[in-house]
Amino acid sequence: MAITDIPILSMLRTRLEWAQARQKVLAENVANSDTPNYRARDLAPLKFETPAEVSPATVSSVSLTRTESGHLEGFGAKPEPFRSQTKANAEVGPTGNSVNLEQEMMNVAANQMDYQAATAIYTRSLKLIKTALGKS
Repeated sequence: MAITDIPILSMLRTRLEWAQARQKVLAENVANSDTPNYRARDLAPLKFETPAEVSPATVSSVSLTRTESGHLEGFGAKPEPFRSQTKANAEVGPTGNSVNLEQEMMNVAANQMDYQAATAIYTRSLKLIKTALGKS
């Protein structure tokens, strides 16, 4: 049995990947805080009710097709396994921008705490498995 087959470790790994993807989205919001007509985005909350959300690696990849010989080939582009959404109740300023820097910084701090908690649980789970195997 592989370590990746243990459900709790698989869910923690998915949670860590979700936190990394959310950090990227939140960083984009902060970077575009002065961009006219930019709408703040966030990731949809992670739910483990469906088996598909436990392992985002099962998402099939989409490849780009070159329709003209002068087009550049796509590289490194893979679909994000987590769904991004615009914030529905965000206040829009005169320039059409809906980024609230204070709220974004609170989201970044909360995301960081969630990531650290999941990392600590993952590390302790691995230590527990090592102890059970007598390799501590």
